[in-house]
Amino acid sequence: MHPALGPLAALLGRWEGEGEGRWRGGEQFHYREWVSFSHSGKPFLAYSQRTIGDDGAPLHAETGFWRAVPDGSVEVVISHPIGVVEIELGRWQGSGLALRTSSLVCAPSAKPVTALERDLEVEGDLLRYRLRMATDGGEPESHLRAELHRVPAPQEGG
Repeated sequence: MHPALGPLAALLGRWEGEGEGRWRGGEQFHYREWVSFSHSGKPFLAYSQRTIGDDGAPLHAETGFWRAVPDGSVEVVISHPIGVVEIELGRWQGSGLALRTSSLVCAPSAKPVTALERDLEVEGDLLRYRLRMATDGGEPESHLRAELHRVPAPQEGG
């Protein structure tokens, strides 16, 4: 493991759990989520995420990289299949990581997204997060929150 990963190493592994969301006062929805953070020996984590609704239909997916920066900060680059690419910057405070949009680009056919904020808390094998989003240039509004549990790694050799 690269020593510069620092607190990002706490995210390594596979996670799954339940979440709920709401957008602009609409109906609340629930989802199941799977997240994976892997490591190749460099000072970054590869990331993938997917969710399904209560009916089993796919809801969202995203993939990217979480980079440890020598000054202790974190840079996150995420691509969404809805035509959005984001860069978020943040810093650990204890077991929490607050990420805020630095740059965001939407494909011509994508619905506009103008800001994202993610707050993560890692306590051992428990990962909680809240995501806020803006689509109109205003302040990000609460959109998602979830609680995920680390999935134990399979035992080698049976």
